[in-house]
Amino acid sequence: MTEILVVKSKVREYAKKKKMSFGGDAADTLSKEVARIVDKAIERAKANRRSTIKGRDI
Repeated sequence: MTEILVVKSKVREYAKKKKMSFGGDAADTLSKEVARIVDKAIERAKANRRSTIKGRDI
């Protein structure tokens, strides 16, 4: 199992407002997707010789 990068309670709350449920396995999948996005942003920031990820990197 990977490290969870999302706050499950907040995502569940958001899904509930949209009249949906948030399955237990969804948090792990969502965290993997967040990690993929952040990794891509890191590559872009490094390519621009920065050590800070900015909104435009995402």
